[in-house]
Amino acid sequence: MGFGVTELIIILIIVLVLFGAKRLRNVGSDLGSAVKGFKNAVKDEEEKPKEQLQKSESSVIEGEVTKVKEEDKA
Repeated sequence: MGFGVTELIIILIIVLVLFGAKRLRNVGSDLGSAVKGFKNAVKDEEEKPKEQLQKSESSVIEGEVTKVKEEDKA
């Protein structure tokens, strides 16, 4: 149950008649900008945990080293 080429063309013609070409162009560019912004936000959120993980690993390593040094002193 999918749309064929002729059905899609008929829907496109109806949408063009209802909204007009200029308004559809504006809607398309707004939609494209929204999708681009969403992709950038997802990309930024994926990079944050990696940076936080690297910071936490380095602080754990430093903590282990200081514990070993303190034990050696005793």
